[in-house]
Amino acid sequence: MFHDLFPPGIQHALDLAGIFVFATAGALLAVRKNFDVFGIAVLAEVTALGGGLFRDLVIGAVPPAAFGELSFFVTPLIAAALVFFLHPEVQRINRAINVFDAAGLALFCVTGTTKAYEYGLGLTASAALGTATAVGGGVLRDVIANEVPSLLRDREMYAVPAVVGASMIAVFIAFGVLGAATTAFAIATTFVLRLLAMQFHWRAPLAWNRRSSVAEEP
Repeated sequence: MFHDLFPPGIQHALDLAGIFVFATAGALLAVRKNFDVFGIAVLAEVTALGGGLFRDLVIGAVPPAAFGELSFFVTPLIAAALVFFLHPEVQRINRAINVFDAAGLALFCVTGTTKAYEYGLGLTASAALGTATAVGGGVLRDVIANEVPSLLRDREMYAVPAVVGASMIAVFIAFGVLGAATTAFAIATTFVLRLLAMQFHWRAPLAWNRRSSVAEEP
């Protein structure tokens, strides 16, 4: 469905761009954790491909795209190599990395939702799996790096924009209006929402009556 909306070359380029940015974020975390070169490569691969791998296994799309397309597997290794040698320079453009990460988040929640629907899942399940596609790699990255997953402590609303984008796609499918324009609108909405959350430090609500002045548990 999604692949029918955009030319295959453009879709492939967008997929690789999202994978590269997610892999870069994973590799940078590995550097901050003082991982060795193998650890940097593993964290880059897991961050970039984990969400899509989980989606494909759930819907029965085997072999998963991560293993069926060599460029999907090699791209995170390229990102890991760049971070390994140039991590001080990459750190200095961390804001730009965050912008591209937001773009990857927006793209993957949309592609994940449409692919799940194509494989016969209902709209709610498709939206849930679309969200998992976008954030799943980050959860695996945090677990491996011994961090509290950002999905569970959603600083600057990382998961919420993905939920919004995936839900928009599900609604468009339900009303029969999914097309290039509405898909682009869902991607743009998710992207802008994530950027605004970073800019204004929005976050998902804490427990009811939980004062923000109370320190978070480490």
